[in-house]
Amino acid sequence: MPYVNIKVTREGVSTDQKAELISGVTDLLVRVLDKSPASTFVVIDEVELEDWGIGGLPVEQYRREAAG
Repeated sequence: MPYVNIKVTREGVSTDQKAELISGVTDLLVRVLDKSPASTFVVIDEVELEDWGIGGLPVEQYRREAAG
């Protein structure tokens, strides 16, 4: 019974994109691990930008510094 948790920032991930992620991850587990889609769980969590960090910095600050 595979369980996959995808975390993304809340920046406009559409319902269609989420459906495609769920389908794609499920298909991958079927193909690679021979898992049943009926027992495969995919959960997408959306995280606020201020709750996400990269390289020791809040993501917005990290992006500003990477762009500059």
